[in-house]
Amino acid sequence: MKKVQNGDTVTVNYTGRLEDGTVFDSSLNEGRTPLTAKLGEGRLIKGFENGLFEMTIGEKKTVEIEPSEAYGEYNILMISEVPKSNIPPDINVGDTLQGMGPNGPVIVKIMEIKEDTVLIDANHPLSGKKLIFDLEVVGVE
Repeated sequence: MKKVQNGDTVTVNYTGRLEDGTVFDSSLNEGRTPLTAKLGEGRLIKGFENGLFEMTIGEKKTVEIEPSEAYGEYNILMISEVPKSNIPPDINVGDTLQGMGPNGPVIVKIMEIKEDTVLIDANHPLSGKKLIFDLEVVGVE
């Protein structure tokens, strides 16, 4: 049976969760389909992709991915204070907004609203977290 290798197009069902058991994403949710990606193109987080190598169709396994192989460590330098006039007026702490960064679109989370400024966090919501994925390969080309 063919084992998954770099350059293969793999179709996989997955469920991603945090160490406390919170599920943050799953291809098994209603209305979702398995993920299909060509390995080696950089479309998947490194630890997820590495977990697929050597698997065969029908095989299931669980991989634990450290932040360095996922969305990176939480970076305090990604927190900034911007003028309140640059933010929509109807925002609340915890809301997310899409802005434009030097490398394209970026999602920021509202951390604190002050009188004239807003504190925003541009870290990926999963940065600094260990991710656990249950994987099942359903196709390899």
